[in-house]
Order: sequence, then structure tokens, then C-alpha cells
Amino acid sequence: MVKPPHEAMHRIFQHDPGLFSRVSRFLGVDLPRPVRATPLPTDLTETSLVERRVDTLLKFETVEQGDFLLAIEAQGTRDPDKPSSWAYYTAYLWTKYRLPTALLVVCQDHATAKWAQRAVSSGPPQLPTLTLRPVVAGPHNMPVITDPEEARADLVLASLAAITHAAEPAVNAILKALSTALRDVPEDIADPIVEFTAQGLGKHPAKHLWRNLVAVDLSFYKSYLVEEIREEARAEGRAEDILLVLEQRGLDVSDDVRGRITECADPDVLRQWLARAVTASKAEEIFAAG
Repeated sequence: MVKPPHEAMHRIFQHDPGLFSRVSRFLGVDLPRPVRATPLPTDLTETSLVERRVDTLLKFETVEQGDFLLAIEAQGTRDPDKPSSWAYYTAYLWTKYRLPTALLVVCQDHATAKWAQRAVSSGPPQLPTLTLRPVVAGPHNMPVITDPEEARADLVLASLAAITHAAEPAVNAILKALSTALRDVPEDIADPIVEFTAQGLGKHPAKHLWRNLVAVDLSFYKSYLVEEIREEARAEGRAEDILLVLEQRGLDVSDDVRGRITECADPDVLRQWLARAVTASKAEEIFAAG
């Protein structure tokens, strides 16, 4: 169920195409409110020799300025090859659809966001020819939503706030507000929010808090998404119990043993290891068969 944060950072706009019009004010972009938003194919391949795909592509229709395209890219780290790819995407889309084309880059850390929002030109300084100026959403400009009522008013924006602040201290308060806001929300609405948030947190420490909040605050949900997150939380808790028993008994726990325990997601196996941890003479014995 849990995919890399990359997926959540752009797929959340596919789930709710109108999200961009609500996010744009935080980006300092003055655009007319779309009357319609349509997801478009993301394949930008010209020939069979080179395959190019933008993460998410949306078409917006406005009354004041007509239609325009928005390409959305999720960017986890600085990549010197990306600006030329983004320039290709926007030029290709402009040519193919004959519509004004904008680029939104979604990031989770300040350094990547600062790098992504730089203007990059294709030519020498005297002949810039084509200049790329993405708008960037990240921890530097996305809202910190810590009020459950504010989160309830726009659950998708609150989820995006958590995703873009995944590495920031503020994420804990955002997640608590979001889980509280989801308590009285129908499952068909809550499920994708739970999924996007879990995906977006990736391997950041906040993922543990989110899984615990889902297991407790949303304990009445029975969907497979919530159940999977609960199961992961239970496995992590059992792994911590095994390590605690071994350490309290004064046994040496190597990095290899610790890694094998924490990476195991099978509750039955973890249960066996926990039982063996009570009597094992050394930590490695918990893995013994029989």
C-alpha cells in the first residue's frame, strides 16, 4: 500500500484537481479560479526511442483567461538533469495542446525547494531563448494546519501540508489535527487521505506517529488501507518490545540483529522472536528455527 513520497506529492492533485486553485495563493500566483479541471495523459513520448512522462498533468478551464495546462512534478532531491527535462515537458505540452503551460514542483525540504524554483535558461546569458521558471510548493510556503476545524474544512490541503512538512517539526501537530478531523468523515472520503498521507511521509519519523494516530483515532474504520497501516504499527510495536527485552536482559544487539528485527513485518514471526527473547542466551538465538 505504502509507496514512495514521490507518488503522494503529485497524485494528490489527481485525486482533487481543484487543489491547485486552493494552493496557488500560498505560491504567490494570481490565477482565475477554474470552472473545471481535467486530468490528461501523462505520456510525453514522441517516439519509441525515448520515453518521457510527467508525473501529473491537469487541464484547467477558466472564464477569465481560457484554458491552461499544469504539469506537476514531485522532486525529492536536487537533480542537475531535471531542469532540461522540465523544459522539454513544458515545450512539448505547449506544442501538442497549443495551450499555455505551467509547471508546479512539489518538494519536502527547503534545499530542494530553493534549487527547484531557480530560473534556468537553455541558452547562454546573452541568448537565453527558453527560460524555465517553475512554481514550487514545499515547507517554505505550504500552510501549517494545526487546527482540526481548519483541517476538516479542506482535508486534501491538510494532507498536502503534512506531506510537504514531513521532515519538519510542525508535521506532528499537522498530523494530530488531520487525524482528529477525519474522525467523523465517511470512509470513502477518509481512505484516500489516509493513504496519501502515509505515502507522503515515506521513511520520515513522523510515519510512526501517523500509524499510531490511525490505529487509535480511526479505530472504527475497517478499510484495507487503515487495516494495513494498523498492522504495520502493531509490527513496529512488537519489534520495539523484542529489542527492549534483549536490552533489559543485558544482551548485545548488533546492527544486523536490530535491522532484521525492525525490518520484519510478519506479526507471527515477531511473536516467535519475542517469546525466544525471554530465554535466549544471545540475541542471535531468537532467529533459530524450531
